[in-house]
Amino acid sequence: QVQLVESGGGLVQAGGSLRLSCAASGRAINLYTIAWFRQAPGKEREFVAAMSWTGGSQYYADSVKGRFTISREYAKNTVYLQMNSLKPEDTAAYYCAADRPRWPPSTTPGGYDYWGQGTQVTVSS
Repeated sequence: QVQLVESGGGLVQAGGSLRLSCAASGRAINLYTIAWFRQAPGKEREFVAAMSWTGGSQYYADSVKGRFTISREYAKNTVYLQMNSLKPEDTAAYYCAADRPRWPPSTTPGGYDYWGQGTQVTVSS
């Protein structure tokens, strides 16, 4: 069983950047499809990006395509979400999640078995 811990959230101005980290323990990240989701107050949790267990494939929500990049550092068993050109509508709690190795990835929260506790991202206008 894998445990996930997110970090790197914070307050940033619109147009700025942040890098979120999802540190995994217990099992190697190359055994899972890893995804990032986000949830704004009063809204449902929504898919942001995913990376395959091989690290060779990525998939993004249309709302973040071209601005966000998912990557991983296998030696640190960590997945990252680089967020550039941030907008106020990106404000949310961001969560990483792990699923069995499948592709294309599930884009619904119910498709993931393991979750981190989340990290807050706030983008001011």
